[in-house]
Amino acid sequence: MTSAGRLPAGVLRLVAVTDSLHGGVEELARRGAAAVSGGATMITLRLPGEPPRVVADAARALLVATTGVPLLVSGRVDVALAVGAAGVHVAPGDLPAIAVRRFAPEPFIIGASVGDASQVRYAAGADFVAIGPVFSATGSATGSATGSATGSATGSATGSATRLVEGASGLDTFSELTKACSLPAVAIGGVSPANIGALLAAGASGVAVISALFGVADPMAAARAFRSSLDASGR
Repeated sequence: MTSAGRLPAGVLRLVAVTDSLHGGVEELARRGAAAVSGGATMITLRLPGEPPRVVADAARALLVATTGVPLLVSGRVDVALAVGAAGVHVAPGDLPAIAVRRFAPEPFIIGASVGDASQVRYAAGADFVAIGPVFSATGSATGSATGSATGSATGSATGSATRLVEGASGLDTFSELTKACSLPAVAIGGVSPANIGALLAAGASGVAVISALFGVADPMAAARAFRSSLDASGR
């Protein structure tokens, strides 16, 4: 089966990536369900530092709460397979995508993180790549994304104070890495509704968002703001 066969149309449009387990498993599942109701097309469960049993419990809860969109588990192919998730997302320090492909059942989805040209090789065997950080959010964008308890969800999603700082690749590098990987790519890092059009023009199939969806008071409203910009882009 090809990557196109494993990835339903539009599934990479808005990938919601979990930020932490604050509030517990039930709260994580609630936020995931709200993000999907607002238009998220995929959920990636990323809980670095949590033991496998906790990750598995969170994955099972998300599978129940977010039916209709694929759930990927970050870095834990064992957990993904054990709970029946749609796939796994691997980083350079994880088991490589090409190795996972050898034993994963079809139509198991494999995403891979690529941060620079030296990591393009890790895309081999994957169905899509997440490239970034493209931008680093500063000023009001960061404040609204992380200080969501006192601000509106829409405000956190639409902050526009995004600029390049150390560690961010920028649009040109994102475009170059997308071409080098020769796979559908989602942009991650400093993504906001204000820069979605530029990211899609640079070759992105969609965007991946962490705190601006899972770290806000109203993930549904935030997801709607992102989807509005994505749909208005005409791409």
